[in-house]
Amino acid sequence: MTDPSPSPRPRPARRPPGFFGQVALVAGKDLAIELSTGEIVTTSGFFAVLVAVIASLAFFAGQKATQEVAPGVIWVAVAFASVLAVGRTWQREREDNALAGLLVMPVSRGAIFAGKAISVAIFVTLVELIVIPVAALLFAVDLVETGPGLLLLALLATPGIAAVGTLFGAMTVRTRARDLVLASVFFPLLAPSLLAAVAGTRTLFGGAPTAELFDYLMLMGVFGVVFTAAGVGMFDLLIEA
Repeated sequence: MTDPSPSPRPRPARRPPGFFGQVALVAGKDLAIELSTGEIVTTSGFFAVLVAVIASLAFFAGQKATQEVAPGVIWVAVAFASVLAVGRTWQREREDNALAGLLVMPVSRGAIFAGKAISVAIFVTLVELIVIPVAALLFAVDLVETGPGLLLLALLATPGIAAVGTLFGAMTVRTRARDLVLASVFFPLLAPSLLAAVAGTRTLFGGAPTAELFDYLMLMGVFGVVFTAAGVGMFDLLIEA
């Protein structure tokens, strides 16, 4: 008699991903869609560049424009482009009832918020990488001198922009006039971070060293932390409302 073949070993049960793994899955989904379409970065970046070009022509003030006009142009362009990016990100979830499929997945609501916020932050960062060099060219800004300070301002401002946009984008995703409602609540709540970014950029363009930006950077950092924590805690209530 031949020996019976050994029974195959049972495969160990696959452990579900933890919180950070779930965040990576949600963010990876949005980034994969954007890599295949390029829709959000292309449209938002083009709009931001258009705002910068029009503003540079409308508010031209010679050498004084670098310090007095350029900071506002940069961050207003970024803010308007962020509304487009956030709106389109949540519009994708409305199409073919994708949001319902996302909500029934075994993923925590906080991880959904964090993943969406990370993807929005990446989109906004790419827009900033487009509009800041364009504005620097239009307003004769020396990026070699001001580049490190601008990088710090962008790094601290972007998480707050993404957190606010994601939180209230989720709140308005089911409304009919979602773009109008989103803009109406987005800009007032973004004011502390946006004003700090404008003031910090103006100080930087005025010749101040990067060390003098500490207060502005701290304000934007606190703003980003508060709204990120609020989004993780409140997202479940907003998305189910």
